[in-house]
Amino acid sequence: MKFLAFTDLHEDKEMLNELVKRAAKDDIDFVICCGDISTFGNGLQYNLKKLNSLGKKVYLVPGNHEEGAEFAGIVSGFPNLVNLDRSAKVVGDYVFLGYGGGGFTLQDSAFRKIAREWYGKYNGRKIILITHQPPYGTKLDWLGNRPVGNKDFSNFIARVKPKLALSGHLHETVGMVDAMGGTKIANPGWEGMVIELP
Repeated sequence: MKFLAFTDLHEDKEMLNELVKRAAKDDIDFVICCGDISTFGNGLQYNLKKLNSLGKKVYLVPGNHEEGAEFAGIVSGFPNLVNLDRSAKVVGDYVFLGYGGGGFTLQDSAFRKIAREWYGKYNGRKIILITHQPPYGTKLDWLGNRPVGNKDFSNFIARVKPKLALSGHLHETVGMVDAMGGTKIANPGWEGMVIELP
């Protein structure tokens, strides 16, 4: 299983074209987007249409720039796009768990609720966690001299031990990779990151 992950593209059409060109190659099975594909909703339709034209599945969560942009309704209009926000999808041997939006909240009671359901259903499975905000206490969540990630995401990772956790949001940590226990954590950035899983 090989896929292209990216985040925080905003309205960069040139970078979008590069991502689509890379994703169109035969070795890429699907695409994952960790949010902020637009700038406060601007460019959302264009970018989604371009990704849909790939003819491959694109799994997305909204970023803080898509909150209130009727993200789910817009995504549902494209047959190759899958809204992963607050939902789970089985892809091969893996379970993709998606949770979008958010910005700088250290805790999220709505996530804790859905995380309890996910733990009951998917604990012990091969999990990939896809969020917009990074987990707390990693290289990915530093802004200036302080951590601004989400502690509930970190607690979930420590408990469920996903194979991989992807997030974005902080432009300062683009391309960084870290680990929590046996979980690889990455911010794939707007240039994208090709990831291969067994």
